[in-house]
Amino acid sequence: MIRLLYVTDTHIRGTAPRSRTDDFVAALRNKLQEVVEIARKERVDAVLHGGDLFDRPDISPAVVREFARLLRRFEVPVYTVAGNHDIYGHNPDTVDRSMLGLLDAFGTVRLLRSGEKIVMEKEGLRIQLSAQPFHYDLDKRDPRLDYAVANETGADFCVHMVHGMAVDRALPEGVAHSMVHELFFDEVDVLLTGHYHAGFPLQHRDGKYIVNPGALARINNHPSEMRRIPQVALLDFDDTIHIRVIPIQCAAPGEEVLDRSYLEQAAYREEKMVSFVQEVRAAGEFRGLDVADIVEEIARLEGIEDDVKFEAMRRIAVVQERLGSEGG
Repeated sequence: MIRLLYVTDTHIRGTAPRSRTDDFVAALRNKLQEVVEIARKERVDAVLHGGDLFDRPDISPAVVREFARLLRRFEVPVYTVAGNHDIYGHNPDTVDRSMLGLLDAFGTVRLLRSGEKIVMEKEGLRIQLSAQPFHYDLDKRDPRLDYAVANETGADFCVHMVHGMAVDRALPEGVAHSMVHELFFDEVDVLLTGHYHAGFPLQHRDGKYIVNPGALARINNHPSEMRRIPQVALLDFDDTIHIRVIPIQCAAPGEEVLDRSYLEQAAYREEKMVSFVQEVRAAGEFRGLDVADIVEEIARLEGIEDDVKFEAMRRIAVVQERLGSEGG
């Protein structure tokens, strides 16, 4: 049997989000330590991380040092994929200049890149592991390009990690997402997703599974986060696949650590934002305020070729990286 532990969206940072009333860094440290203990107790063969290990690509070296020491307590390999917060400008090619890339270079984690396939083998059982990092076309193009993968290694099972917005219910117009029921593909036995912090119940169809246990970190005070307890997923592979979720015991109830008074302010800002978005749409038919979305919309409206669009995103990534380093 091969046993894997899956965790996602830790959003490691050195400061507390405005919505948190507790010591967020200490709480996250405790949760990660509990994940280490779960991995040891359950005798897992590897830990998988679904992306957004960090809350930004240029996080303080002091914070990286603190949490890298904690990650090194895992007694098994930690495989991860780059999330949107781990890279500059939604461009996965910038990961080598990020703190996640640094941890990969030092061997603290093993970063899986697009198109890469590795094989884990134990007692004659073989699992093919692959991943798709976040990029600015994810959930905007044919989902097969990101969520499907071929079994090219002759493995018994294929596990594929994608840091994409796979959801079990439709999101508002303009928010790129993929419906989870459309993401079952023949050669992917287990699809692991992140990015969508709320997570969703285990999805199962004809022996295939789609898993998102939700973010380990709670960085906003949305009502769903008030109710949610962070959890991880344990995956067993033998003759069949068995998956169960494990709640994090040290995670405090949402009402104890999330600022409820901030909800009214957030609702007011959301109302103003919706109004502003409507004005922007009326003026230029933009469907989003993210830089990548604006570039995409301009390219669509003006008929700009893909190579020009990609060069624009590359330059935006460079500027974001430069501003981040100057701000730090």
